Amino acid sequence: MTRFILKSIIILILTNLSFTSMANDKILLIGDSLSAGYGLEQAQAWVHLLQNKYREDNKPVTIINTAISGQTTDNALLKIDAWLDAHQPSHVLIELGGNDGIRGFPVKLLQKHLTELVTKSQQYGAKVALMEIQIPPNLGQRYRKMFTDSYTKVTDQTGAHLMAYFMTDVAIDSSLMLNDNLHPNAKAQPIIRDFMYSEIDKWLQK
Repeated sequence: MTRFILKSIIILILTNLSFTSMANDKILLIGDSLSAGYGLEQAQAWVHLLQNKYREDNKPVTIINTAISGQTTDNALLKIDAWLDAHQPSHVLIELGGNDGIRGFPVKLLQKHLTELVTKSQQYGAKVALMEIQIPPNLGQRYRKMFTDSYTKVTDQTGAHLMAYFMTDVAIDSSLMLNDNLHPNAKAQPIIRDFMYSEIDKWLQK
C-alpha cells in the first residue's frame, strides 16, 4: 500500500511538472498595423481582446505585442535581437510583409528577410509561426502570387509553422473595414480574436 501511495505521488508530481512546462507560453508577436490596432483604442484591438480571453479561460499564455504601424521585414530585422533578449519568448509569431508588398519590394528580398527573422528566432530557441500574408489584387496577379507563395517557401525551408491569414474573410466585408479599406475596424476585432485563438491553439499543440 505504501509503495502504491508513493508511486501515485510521484506520478502526480511529474504530471504537474509536465503541465507547468507546457503552460507557460510566452508569444512574441512581431507585426504591423493589423496587429498594432491601427485607428482603434488599444482596448478594442484583437491582441488585447485575445489576452483577456486567455485570462478568462485561465490559460497561461502571454502575448508580447511589438507590432508597429508601417513596419516592414527589414525594419523588424533591426530590432529582433533586442526583442528576443528583452522578452525571452518561448514562441515567436511573425505577421509581416504587407507593407513590403504594398511598396512593391522584390519578392526575393521579402523571402530573405522572412527567413532571417525565422532563423534568428529559432536560433534563440523559440518555436516560430509565420502568418501567410496576402496583398490586394491591384498590385498584379503575378506579383501577388509570387508574394503569397513566399510564405510557403520560407516555412518549407525553415520548418516554421505556416499560419493562416486572419484578414482573408474580414477584408472582403466592407462593414468590417475602416474607410481606407486596408485596416479592420472595431467590429472586426472580436472576429479576428476568435480566429487567432483557434489558430494559436493549433500551433501550441503541435
